[in-house]
Amino acid sequence: MHSNIKLPEDYLTLMGNIIPDHLSMDDFIACCKTPLKTSVRVNTLKISVEEFKQLAKTKQWLLSPIPWCEEGFWLEQENTETKLGNSWEHIAGLFYIQEASSMLPVTALFKEQVSGVTAQYNTILDCASAPGSKTSQIAALCNNNNFIVANELSSSRLKVLSANVKRCGIKNIALSHYDANVFGTWLPEMFDAVLLDAPCSGEGAIRKDDKAMLNWSLKSISDIADIQKELIESAFKALKPGGTLIYSTCTLNETENQAVCQHLLDLYPDHAEVIPLNDLFPTANNCLTAEGFLHVWPQIYDSEGFFVAKFTKKESQGLRPIKKKKRLIFPFSPVSRIENDAIRDYFRDAFSFEFESGVFYHRDSEIWLFPKEFPAFIGKFKFDRIGIKIAEKFKKGFRAQHEWARTFGHHCDKNTVSLDIEQAKQYIMGRDINFSDIEIENLDQLQGELVVLLEGSVLGLGKRVNQRLKNNYPRDLVRDNNLFNE
Repeated sequence: MHSNIKLPEDYLTLMGNIIPDHLSMDDFIACCKTPLKTSVRVNTLKISVEEFKQLAKTKQWLLSPIPWCEEGFWLEQENTETKLGNSWEHIAGLFYIQEASSMLPVTALFKEQVSGVTAQYNTILDCASAPGSKTSQIAALCNNNNFIVANELSSSRLKVLSANVKRCGIKNIALSHYDANVFGTWLPEMFDAVLLDAPCSGEGAIRKDDKAMLNWSLKSISDIADIQKELIESAFKALKPGGTLIYSTCTLNETENQAVCQHLLDLYPDHAEVIPLNDLFPTANNCLTAEGFLHVWPQIYDSEGFFVAKFTKKESQGLRPIKKKKRLIFPFSPVSRIENDAIRDYFRDAFSFEFESGVFYHRDSEIWLFPKEFPAFIGKFKFDRIGIKIAEKFKKGFRAQHEWARTFGHHCDKNTVSLDIEQAKQYIMGRDINFSDIEIENLDQLQGELVVLLEGSVLGLGKRVNQRLKNNYPRDLVRDNNLFNE
């Protein structure tokens, strides 16, 4: 597939000058021209790793564990009639198709190097989030409890990020649309952890994108590095004292990697400290630099090329005056105590579901669930989206929304209906289902809005209208071709 890839001569010279002695340039070039293996990460917000392994057996998917991510697997499909992204398991958000190396930054963020336990953070900033692989990995490791600000500069990529957040059932999140260099001056020392997966020249991505190097030049990597230095400065300023910063790229040259990290250390010698990653996983020393960073050459693990560095902020830099912004108008208001109780009663009566965390806000007739940490950010920053929309309010009560179902539907003990594979396909194609076609014992107990399931996983919402399941699957998600088969 990639055997005819042309690698610029300047690039090969640059790589030849920095490649470690124990690695071969011939192996490097050959690996760059070999397509990547498919890899996935289990979304533990919806399914456990063990449950996914059992599911993979029924699908005849062959799994090989990724050594640095307990939820990650290289995957080989024996049945290739349906693309992985069109499988119902992917549509339901049970897994994320994610390159193996890109799972490293979040693993590095959460693993404490001394004890090996998972670190805990209340507030997390993901500076360049789209398409959402690392954001969703963070949310899963937080078990949907901590507050994540997911930022993306590109408008089109922000839409993709939003779609993936919804598909994966992430509730503890706010999306923003800024150049990430604003965070240091607008939200100084507000975050326990910051992930900067920086925009880069993409040298490591050539195995999945044969056009990745079309615009590569020595000047371009120098220009990009200047931007990266601004971004890492901003990210570090946004970090609380004692907090953790991850800097990562999918590129290999030292100008965008080691030199950017050294820039941070030179700028803040009394504040920034490297946390070595030698113990991140059993064979991490195979790609460890002298500084304690991970410089992943593609032939080491048959993966994408990647770079990861971890820092801590030893002490406060001293809060400077926050940069003035336009007066922010916040269009949401907290619900009243009476309405709070009414919302809880509605979900309890309709679905036997209880909210365990978060705060309710409303905008006109919309009811939203915000992370409990969010009110501290009101007035300090403009967000494109916060939390999830859980219901619409009407004169006679409330109506649950698709996002609520995809996030919480698997916790419901009432008004759930299970479809078979063929019925689920019709549902995702936007069609109603006749109850006469569904083998269900408790049909008489079903009324009103229903959570629609396939093999225990939530697809969305429907409504019982006489002997018919009225389809409430969002129109913008409807698919009509290349869907899964039995």
